[in-house]
Amino acid sequence: MTEQAVAAPLTPAATTTLSATPPAAAAPATSVLGVAPAAALPVTLADVEAAHRTLDGVIARTPIEQSRALGRLTGSTVSFKCENLQRAGSFKVRGAYNRMAKLSEAERARGVVAASAGNHAQGVAVAAARLGISARIYMPLGVALPKLAATRGHGAEVVLHGHNVDEALTEAKRYADETGAVFVHPFDNVDVVAGQGTIGLEILEQVPDVDTILMGVGGGGLLAGVAVAIKAKAKELGREIRIIGVQAENAAAYPPSLAADALVPLTKVSTIADGIAVGRPGQLPFSIIRELVDDVVTVSEDSLARALIFLLERAKMVVEPAGAVGVAALLDGKLTENGATPGNTVIVLSGGNIDPMLMLKVIQRGLAAAGRYLVVRMLLDDRPGSLATISRIIAESDANVTGVDHTRVGGSISMGDVAITINMETKGDEHCEQVLSNLRAEGFQPVVIQG
Repeated sequence: MTEQAVAAPLTPAATTTLSATPPAAAAPATSVLGVAPAAALPVTLADVEAAHRTLDGVIARTPIEQSRALGRLTGSTVSFKCENLQRAGSFKVRGAYNRMAKLSEAERARGVVAASAGNHAQGVAVAAARLGISARIYMPLGVALPKLAATRGHGAEVVLHGHNVDEALTEAKRYADETGAVFVHPFDNVDVVAGQGTIGLEILEQVPDVDTILMGVGGGGLLAGVAVAIKAKAKELGREIRIIGVQAENAAAYPPSLAADALVPLTKVSTIADGIAVGRPGQLPFSIIRELVDDVVTVSEDSLARALIFLLERAKMVVEPAGAVGVAALLDGKLTENGATPGNTVIVLSGGNIDPMLMLKVIQRGLAAAGRYLVVRMLLDDRPGSLATISRIIAESDANVTGVDHTRVGGSISMGDVAITINMETKGDEHCEQVLSNLRAEGFQPVVIQG
């Protein structure tokens, strides 16, 4: 979902630990770990610990699951923090509840309003139901039906407005100004960031010897909150814990913003990871991330699809693309590109709310990216036996045909020709090349459509 913060550029920071940011003048009073003084940050460890107490008995203490398969592939110890198993299916309920629990009686009486295409909507709806507050959620007209039904199912009033989350967000703010309802921002709020940071406290309790933590970043609330908790606790322990943010490369607003040390909005956002499809970082999270986070890396759409397939097959986890970006980064070797060793690594699986139709498309893309799904198109003479010959070649190549489209009509099809599109299950990139080579050896000219 695209939930953008409207904020002015930040003034240059005194110091930064982000590798994406050019070197800056050293700032006084920073710790040896590069952690800025607590007073300089808008959210502190005390805020996160207070949120932890507020959320006690409200949210689930999600489990840590070790991934031996991913550990073997990467040569490290890897565990998942399963926020996909959280109430409402994502971490968002943490920040939403912490924000709304602090409202006065007068504010609660006016109700809350938010805008979202998914996880934030459900988090606000669950928190509002628990606190007895009326909630109005603006969602874009094209929102996935499961997310719409889930938000209504949690008791919120849903208003469909606009063609994207930006338009829904504008309407939600107008409604707040007009009625006095409290606007609950998805990430650009101190209490929201502190609530998300409670994940960091849980990780340290569950994996005390953690070396590296990876998680997706959109507006930045989750990454900022966890960084506050982890870096402060690491300082108390006298050791270093690396915090890495991961963005989809087609929705990566943080790298250019960190390089410029100012909020740099994207002109276009396009990714299957709708949960982190944010075109502009939140000002408050950015001010924390530039000080505390060690790096922000990006992953491709194909890498995201492969990671989702890996989680389904090897971890038996249903995770949305935004929740799988950390797995994609590890599989792509993003943590070792600069010679760093991940060590004992925890990946936050931030959400599991995926539309089944999107899952179908992502699975198909993931299989193709892994060389396990091949679609080819061929022009043939329209004569008996051609299709039988192709079927024989594919069968002898040990591939499995899952679909065939046969047509004689089209702009590129000459009279007397026929176009055949064949979908096949394959066993990897080498197998795909073998199938294509066998077809060419028989005089056919397959064009790869997908694979």
